Amino acid sequence: METDMGRSLNSAAYGGEGWRPRSRLHLEELGIHWAACGQDSEWGTLKSVLLHAPGEEIVPKGDFNAALQLDPLDLAKAQDEHKQLAAAYHKAGVEVHLVNPVGNVTPNQIFCADLLFMTSEGAIIARPASEQRAGEERHVASRLSQIGIPILKTLTGRAVFEGADAMWLDPRTVVIARGLRTNQPGIEQIASALEALGVDVITVDLPVGTMHLMGVFRIIDKDLAVCWPHRTPFALVSHLRDRGFKVLFLPDELELERGAAMNFVTLGPRKLLMVGECKGSSSYYEKHDVTCLTSPCAELSKAAGAVGCLTGVLHRERIS
Repeated sequence: METDMGRSLNSAAYGGEGWRPRSRLHLEELGIHWAACGQDSEWGTLKSVLLHAPGEEIVPKGDFNAALQLDPLDLAKAQDEHKQLAAAYHKAGVEVHLVNPVGNVTPNQIFCADLLFMTSEGAIIARPASEQRAGEERHVASRLSQIGIPILKTLTGRAVFEGADAMWLDPRTVVIARGLRTNQPGIEQIASALEALGVDVITVDLPVGTMHLMGVFRIIDKDLAVCWPHRTPFALVSHLRDRGFKVLFLPDELELERGAAMNFVTLGPRKLLMVGECKGSSSYYEKHDVTCLTSPCAELSKAAGAVGCLTGVLHRERIS
């Protein structure tokens, strides 16, 4: 007669007949058990993004400077520009997810690029460096969970990191900038998470007066990058050239300072969505065989960010 123990050992629940071991890698389950997501480059075709539609919180009741803004915003104009940005993504074939936060929302919640960094296997949740932005990352983490995007890491301790300080150089290398918004503990925690994925980290330092790496360096294609002269770290330009990148230096300093000429999102190889007000820079890009789509951002730029800052990348076509 079979004992209870014997029946247990023969049941699927205990590894007996009917048990099926999990065979896929986590990466292979994206798009099956998880939402399709991830990126391993800055130039793979863009598939989906995260945006936050601004509400009344974008017009603080107190000092706009204390809210980390450059000038007071007009709510209606800012909302209209944001709607146009979302429409531009839709027109380009990019799926748009909205944060839709519940509870306290800060004026800077719109800058989704700062609040996550997407890896090939899921998101690293950022930890903003300023007290004014503390807690924004919770809204993003909640929304990613609703969408079905795995969260690989949430920063702890005294680590601070904003997603606009990290960028993929190739599928096995990420550059992270240390500066005002990202500290060494943050870099170490991210590097540890990326190491588990077989990805190396290069660290560079940003000069005083620089907000994010995104503001001084962007990648347009597998062999084309653009940098802000006199602000981009020398070591970073050397790494780029060693990897075969042609490095462009934007000539229009005025558009760099005032118009966020580098604050764009790469939609695919040599194709950008950028600020509509930077006519000189878009002409410069086009001379280098880059297609430029534009969206107005004059009002939103008063909050100290533009197209790139507003956009959290969730999914790009893998290149590896």
